[in-house]
Amino acid sequence: MPAFPKTNPSRPVRGVEKEGALAFNQRNSVRLTPSHVAKGMITMTASLVTPGSIIGQEGQHEQGEGTSVHDGNIISTVVGYVHVDGGTINVTASKPIVSPEVGDTVLCEVVKLDEKHGEAMVLCIEGKPGSIQPQHLYGQFFVTGLVDRFMHQTSDALRRRDVCRAVIKEVEPVVRLDFRERDDCGVLHAICPPCGNTLEAHLDGDWNVLCGTCGYQSYRALADNFGAGWAELDQGSSSLNNAGKRWGAAAEAMFAEGPAGRATFIAADVREDGRERTYFRFEGQAGGGRGLQQRAAPGTRLFVGGLPREIGTDELRDLFTKHGEMTDCIVLTDDAGVNRGFGFVTYADKAMAEAAISALDGHRINGRRIGVRDADDDKKKDKKRERKEPQGLKLYIGNLPFTTTSEQLNKMVGAHATVNEVILATGPGGKPKGFGFVFIQEKDKGEAVVGALNNSEIDGRRIKVDIAEAKGGKGGDRGRDANKGGKSSREMQALREEEEGGKKRNRRSRPKKD
Repeated sequence: MPAFPKTNPSRPVRGVEKEGALAFNQRNSVRLTPSHVAKGMITMTASLVTPGSIIGQEGQHEQGEGTSVHDGNIISTVVGYVHVDGGTINVTASKPIVSPEVGDTVLCEVVKLDEKHGEAMVLCIEGKPGSIQPQHLYGQFFVTGLVDRFMHQTSDALRRRDVCRAVIKEVEPVVRLDFRERDDCGVLHAICPPCGNTLEAHLDGDWNVLCGTCGYQSYRALADNFGAGWAELDQGSSSLNNAGKRWGAAAEAMFAEGPAGRATFIAADVREDGRERTYFRFEGQAGGGRGLQQRAAPGTRLFVGGLPREIGTDELRDLFTKHGEMTDCIVLTDDAGVNRGFGFVTYADKAMAEAAISALDGHRINGRRIGVRDADDDKKKDKKRERKEPQGLKLYIGNLPFTTTSEQLNKMVGAHATVNEVILATGPGGKPKGFGFVFIQEKDKGEAVVGALNNSEIDGRRIKVDIAEAKGGKGGDRGRDANKGGKSSREMQALREEEEGGKKRNRRSRPKKD
């Protein structure tokens, strides 16, 4: 066989096109000289070519085995060696390529399971050593082809990563697999989903496999040589499939639960060697990762409500850390990561939690009053706690300049009555909304205060002062007289129609369309 010239194969070779010589062009592909066609000699390259490599031109050679034509170039379709025989260029595969046929037996691994069908990756074809082409690498199967028994879903007889033996029923357009036809077909090896140990054949009612480590029981469509590895041994495990029998009460109860009954729960640490078990706690993820976390002692877990939107877990931790040792702190967020307005804080003992409640319940953050209480208090769970408003008559003051302070309102209203508290409404970030409420002690002075301050000016703006409604009213005597008893607008409309004798306003008739 001619030797290659010692040069960089990425550059074109000049002056080496002797009879029977091979060369590399700029595209790292094999280029054969015309003398191969003329003499009809058999020549092979010394290195492997991969699928897609250009090995010749359509006009200079004829397409042979392991090749294909694309854009006038002959390319390799397999991994192997190039050789020319009588003007025909071929690629001999370094490893034989095998094609599946109907009736072949394959070993496969389950990779995908849907409700009524699944998919398995073909590992090899028994009796046909060699590589499998990509279009035949995966086979599909139906739930009815698993075992001679009614199966609700494919996951009731197989699980992902199960190694199985199956028979090929179809090759085109896709490979179809069947596990039901022969006793030696079915699951050969399976692992325990919760702990990862190897499952063993063990018949117990509806279940035919058992994990000796964590006690997990389940059902598999077993092959005869289940547990024997690749060896073709007759273990008789297919008799544990209970073919043709109805499911018992335990299995039907699990099937009735749907996906929840079939869910895989990772097993707890089942070691019994005396070592201390420690479980990692995923802080800040409500629900996920907390299944093994110990529940907080009663009275140590606090609910914090009324948080401004800009407050996160770090800010909440900084606020509560001064009152004792915290074991957990979180502000709940929605799917977009936006603060939901509440969170939870857990202390090491109850005394610390009580100190935090005393100091921070009613505390203001950016103008908003937060509420802090025991999260496990049954009384608070059964009955929504009513927020305590300051005592006295509540006055509404609107159209305020954004620069107005509580001290200004206190001084202004305090000239006419005793002020118990002043509240200025704020929005996100503590920005003022331009209105507020003032609580005065003397309820009989409300009208006098309204008459004295309504339409007065603060920093050039004419303000509005009125007596605030207790339940949804707009303030003032007009609101109280028009909506007696706090009735809704729909109820008030019904009362007006009843007073008018049930007659509605006459509506102007619309002209009919032609």
